[in-house]
Amino acid sequence: MNEYLAVILIIVIAIIFNNLSTKIRKLEKEISELNSKINKNILPTEIPQEATPAKESVIPSQIPIHEPNGETRSSEENTNPLPPIQKDWLNPVFEFLKQNILTVIGIFTLVLGIGYFVKYAIDKNWIGETARAGIGLCTGTVIILTGHFLRKNYKTFASIITGGGIAVLYFTTTIAFREYHIFTQNTAFVITSVITAISIILSYYYRSEVLIIFSLIGGFTAPLMISTGESNYLFLFTYLTLLNIGMLAVAFLQHWKSVGWTAYIFTSIYLFYWTVDVPELLSITFYLISYIIFYIFALLDYFRKKELSVSDILMLALINCSSILGLTYTFNELQYEPVIIFPLIFALVNVILLFREYRKRNFGTSFSVFSGITVSLITIAAALQFKTHLITSVWAIEASLLLFIWKKTGHKIFKTCFHILFPLVIIAQLITWCEYFNAKDLSIIFNPVFLTSLVTIVSTGINLYLLKNTPKETDAESNSFFEDLITIASYGVIYTAILLEITYHISDMPWAVITSVGLLYSIFYIFILLLFRKKLNIAKDLETGLIYLFMILIMINISVSTSSIVTDILSKKIQSSFYLFHLFQWIPFIYVSLKIIPDTKFHQSKISYWIISLAFIVSVSCELRHLYVVTVSHNLTDSYSATNHFNILYLPIIWTILASLFIYIGLKRNIQEYNKVGFALIGLMVLKLYGYDVWQMDNISRISAFIALGIILLLSSFTFQRLKNIIKNMVDKKEKNQGNQDL
Repeated sequence: MNEYLAVILIIVIAIIFNNLSTKIRKLEKEISELNSKINKNILPTEIPQEATPAKESVIPSQIPIHEPNGETRSSEENTNPLPPIQKDWLNPVFEFLKQNILTVIGIFTLVLGIGYFVKYAIDKNWIGETARAGIGLCTGTVIILTGHFLRKNYKTFASIITGGGIAVLYFTTTIAFREYHIFTQNTAFVITSVITAISIILSYYYRSEVLIIFSLIGGFTAPLMISTGESNYLFLFTYLTLLNIGMLAVAFLQHWKSVGWTAYIFTSIYLFYWTVDVPELLSITFYLISYIIFYIFALLDYFRKKELSVSDILMLALINCSSILGLTYTFNELQYEPVIIFPLIFALVNVILLFREYRKRNFGTSFSVFSGITVSLITIAAALQFKTHLITSVWAIEASLLLFIWKKTGHKIFKTCFHILFPLVIIAQLITWCEYFNAKDLSIIFNPVFLTSLVTIVSTGINLYLLKNTPKETDAESNSFFEDLITIASYGVIYTAILLEITYHISDMPWAVITSVGLLYSIFYIFILLLFRKKLNIAKDLETGLIYLFMILIMINISVSTSSIVTDILSKKIQSSFYLFHLFQWIPFIYVSLKIIPDTKFHQSKISYWIISLAFIVSVSCELRHLYVVTVSHNLTDSYSATNHFNILYLPIIWTILASLFIYIGLKRNIQEYNKVGFALIGLMVLKLYGYDVWQMDNISRISAFIALGIILLLSSFTFQRLKNIIKNMVDKKEKNQGNQDL
């Protein structure tokens, strides 16, 4: 009963489709007749009306052109041709899907329906194995013939239909070989090769780019369909090479870029799988063959039109990167030398193209691209010679190359690729740094881990330079956010790379030394960034954040780390001379406080005065305490009593002097926050003195402390009174002079 209902339903659908097709043909005929009548009856009076808006249009020669340096000039002054308008390369794909999505879904559904019907027939034992394969082959042929008859009026529709028929042929052959064993592997391969050849010929005959993509996908997946699990890579890549040569011929004749990219993606996947699965010398031959084929593909327009498109430049960058990765990995696994031969050979190819541009005195996009690729390949060769880690080095240099190409061409696709690749560089570098934990007896600087980090540091420095000299897009906040994030991450990579190298080589020393050296390095690193902040084009917000971080690190280093250093010195774990090394932190601290901070916007918020005051108070107090303890103590036991004695007797005096100093500066420069800091410190000192210190002193110390503090406070008060009088006299004199001028 179900079979009869299915047949009736198919007949009804066929009748409805036939009626709809008849009506559509009638409508197309009527529309064609109406268009011909309208074209004949256009009135001459309509022509001036259409031409009128042209008078109000902007004259092309008067359109302002914005230069990269911010200047504006008219196109009359522009002697160079304008760069091509950048189009979103995804638009054609979305447009195709929007117009043909129903067709794609329809042919996919039809293929599934045929498959389910055949399965149902098999379950009912209506047909045998040979008949099943015959039905599949006949169905695919019928679908292809249907597309052939529809190609004149419905080109894209017919291409999709034909592609569906080719898919049916591929899957039928696969099932006949793998499930029913009707064919041998060689016979199945010959059949799939014939199907591929026929589909490519049909694509060229129909001039259908959609169809050839279907054909290439089928051609590249055919080996998987007929695979028996044996790794016959010589046979596989001979077939793929022939397929790529056919692709190159079609790309040359029809100028279809998509076929080359489809072939490159599948070929790279196969090559990488072979390289990881069984690294052998034979794969190097096919890497080089593929490099030549796809390099020729990328340069077709260059030799034909004397220009490089966006896709061509991207292909040049990717084929160099993927080939270097595969070839060098194979050489390393097989332990062959020298590994730098391949990047140098590829660099020589680009040098020839670069010299060709130089001879013609053509210093445009092509010259920049070839020079960038050449420099990157030579840099990769140098990095590999020093045994750096392959993926990290290649990705880091490739990221800089993409950013350089974007800088020279202005095509945003390269900047997008850089944004994708840069996080991968960070991840690869993190994995490389993990080797510090297991490595033993690494030489200073000249070890694989740090040399890899050095390559990343250099490439990161190039990235920062390129981003610094590029005007930010004011209308793209997301781009600005990404650039700021990349800048922070870049400085973080440079900082971490050097810090880990230093830490590794002092890892046998006491923990106090490691911590102190790390903090001291961090202080000097931030100091260098602040010192060259203008040349590095560091943003104001980042600049302020660095100063806050600098002050916090100073306080931590002097108060916590130096205490551990003093303890280890008195315990004879380290030499006392190390303390002198620690004192170098005062150089950047004083310079930042006196020179850099006044030249920044650090003091825009009131909290900044309290932070710098706190840093100064903590640093001076702790440093003097450490010096006192180191000087008077002979061992660790003596340091406890020396520390207690300093806190009770000398610390209140130091705080009083510092408080007087802050109040004096606040009055002289009219900064109220420094006055508040001074009085707050005096209050804290008084609470400490009368609440705790007095009860811990002997009589002589108590008398000395009170006399010294009293004299200091009186002298400070006298100084403040004199300063107030001086300021008052200056204000009165200024007002008097102003009054005389008014008279």
